[in-house]
Amino acid sequence: MKPKFSHVSVLKNDVEKLLDLKKGEIVVDATLGLGGHAMMLLKNVGKTGKLVAFEQDERNLIEAKKRIKEFSKGEVKNVFYVSDNFRYLKKRIIGIGIKKIDAILFDLGLSSPHIDDSNRGFSFLNDGHLDMRFDERGSLTAEKVVNEWKEEDLMKIFYEYGEEKYARKIAREICTHRKTEKFTSTLQLATFIEVAVCGGVGKRWREKIHPATRVFQALRIAVNDELKALSDALDQAVEMLNIGGRIAVISYHSLEDRITKQFFKKLEQPEVTMEESIYRNHGDSIFEPIIRKPIVPTDEEIEQNRRSRSAKLRVYKKVRELPQS
Repeated sequence: MKPKFSHVSVLKNDVEKLLDLKKGEIVVDATLGLGGHAMMLLKNVGKTGKLVAFEQDERNLIEAKKRIKEFSKGEVKNVFYVSDNFRYLKKRIIGIGIKKIDAILFDLGLSSPHIDDSNRGFSFLNDGHLDMRFDERGSLTAEKVVNEWKEEDLMKIFYEYGEEKYARKIAREICTHRKTEKFTSTLQLATFIEVAVCGGVGKRWREKIHPATRVFQALRIAVNDELKALSDALDQAVEMLNIGGRIAVISYHSLEDRITKQFFKKLEQPEVTMEESIYRNHGDSIFEPIIRKPIVPTDEEIEQNRRSRSAKLRVYKKVRELPQS
C-alpha cells in the first residue's frame, strides 16, 4: 500500500511576507516538495506571473502537480515544472525561455513523505532499505556508501556532514563488521551505531538524540551531494535575480545555514582589489539582508508541526548587479 502524502509547509506566512511578491512577477520554488509553498507563491504572482518549480523526487512532483491543479481549479498555464536538482537552476530556467527572475525560495532538507515512507531509507523510526536518494534515478545509495566506501572517507563525512564526535570509532567498526555482514536496512545500521557508541541497545544515550541521527544525516548529505548542490544553486540564483529581487532560504541544520550565511556575507561586503578600490561602487553591497537575524518557528508552529523546530529562515535582497568577471 502506498503511503499517504501529508506535509505542512514551514514558515509559510513569514516567507510570503518577506518575499513580498507582486502580480506579474517571476518566482522560482527551488524545492517544490508537495507544493505547499508553491501554491502561496502562485497566488501572489497571479495569472500574469510565472512560477518555475524544481523537484528532483518524481513521487513528490506527481503529487504536487495534482495539488496545484486542484488549487488552481483546472489546468495551470503559468507553472513550469522542472524534474531536476536545483543545482541546474540557470540552465533549466533559461531553457524555459526565462532570462531573469524576481524571487526564489529554497526550503532545504527532507519533505514529510521522505520520513513517512520507510522504504526511502531516510529514517530509522521504521525499518527500510538503506537508500536515501532524493532522485531515485541516481545510482549512489546509502547502502553503497556504508558497504563500499573506505574507512577514512566514512569518517570524513560522519565528522564533516554529521558533526559526529565518534566519527572515527563508528567508521572503523562499520568497516570491520561489513567484512562478515553487509548493511542493508535502516534499523540494522541504527542499532549497530547505538551499540558501538553506547555499548548496547537501550542503554542511556549520552545526548537527547538517537546515537545514529548524525550518521544518517551525513549519509543523506553525501548520497545527494547536498552542500555542493546548494553552493552551486546560490551562485546561479544571485546571478539570475533582477535588482530588487529577493531570495529566501530555509535551512534545517547548521551546515546549510552556515553556507547560506557566509555566502551572502561576502555579497554584503564584497572584497575588492587595490585596482578595483579606485572605482566608487566596487565595494558596495550586492545583496542586503531583509532581516538581520534568522526567523525561527513560533512555539505554536512547532506544536502543530514538530518537524519545523530546527528551521531557520534567511531572506536577502539584490541591490546591484554582480561585477563582470
